[in-house]
Amino acid sequence: MSLVSELVSGFALAALTIAPSALAQEAYGPATLNDSLSGDLIVHDPVIIREGETYYVFSTVGRYIGIKTSPDLKHWTNAGSVFDEIPAWAKEAVPGTEGIWAPDISRVDDEYRLYYSISTFGSNRSAIGLATNETLDPKAKNYRWKDQGMVVMSTKDSDFNAIDPNLVVDSEGRQWLALGSFWSGIKLFALDPATGKPAPGAEPYSIARRLGVAGGPNPIEAPFIFQHDGWYYMLNSFDYCCKGVNSTYYTVVARSQNVTGPYRGKDGTEAMMGGGTIFLRADLQEKERFRGPGHAGFFTDKDGTSYVVYHAYDKEDDGAPKLRIAPIRWDADGWPVARY
Repeated sequence: MSLVSELVSGFALAALTIAPSALAQEAYGPATLNDSLSGDLIVHDPVIIREGETYYVFSTVGRYIGIKTSPDLKHWTNAGSVFDEIPAWAKEAVPGTEGIWAPDISRVDDEYRLYYSISTFGSNRSAIGLATNETLDPKAKNYRWKDQGMVVMSTKDSDFNAIDPNLVVDSEGRQWLALGSFWSGIKLFALDPATGKPAPGAEPYSIARRLGVAGGPNPIEAPFIFQHDGWYYMLNSFDYCCKGVNSTYYTVVARSQNVTGPYRGKDGTEAMMGGGTIFLRADLQEKERFRGPGHAGFFTDKDGTSYVVYHAYDKEDDGAPKLRIAPIRWDADGWPVARY
């Protein structure tokens, strides 16, 4: 979720070289998973996970991280929220905050770890917190979200914005937290796996950015990193969310053989120079119902099928942000292609 979208839309942006994926434009026919979605689909910044026979989507909806569930990935039902109120530490760290945003969910050993964002619009005085639970089933006796406090914080003196977290486990089992929105781009912090937090004073790696005009915005955010066939793939959202049907969000992918980078697009353009390959993009505005596809997450089901989950703004519902889920296939060069 962009924290500066409403403030910076008037700035001019430098043109960037992005390599579109021709395969992403292939005609798959009318029937897709997105065509089958029903129920309570209002979400923003969604992530998805499965426990047992139930799928869970966590997202920025309401004020306290909304939860939706489904037995089949198609029909979704509202299942409440993670929090009942904003944690006391978050109110102290970020005065004026009124909500909890942009979650990330993962299973780590014997618990679920949910990272979340605390901030106010237009500011990089922000923080990421961590909540844990033994189960996602609210009917279970051991269901209880435990807040573990602050993970990372940024201030007006920082060159990054501590929102939009994503937990990454590399091929050696090391844990990392990708994060960032605007400012100098996407950062990657090494984590202590026992706590899920960085060591005190840890310095992040810079792994992606946009190149705006001098003094202007750098619209990149919402990193999500996953592995496939020896590569680390990074999804980022470019341009602006949160404007309904006028949102210009789209999703770009880059990859690296090292979790810390360098990440490059299909044409070799470097993520640290604003490069990458377009992964999700709305079609011509006068034709496409769902605008601004972004804040994407990745999920692999137990049958081996991988999906991208994201939100897009529905022209037929006053620009409401809706849940979108698309299966992924891999092209001949090993790049992901979403059937959306």
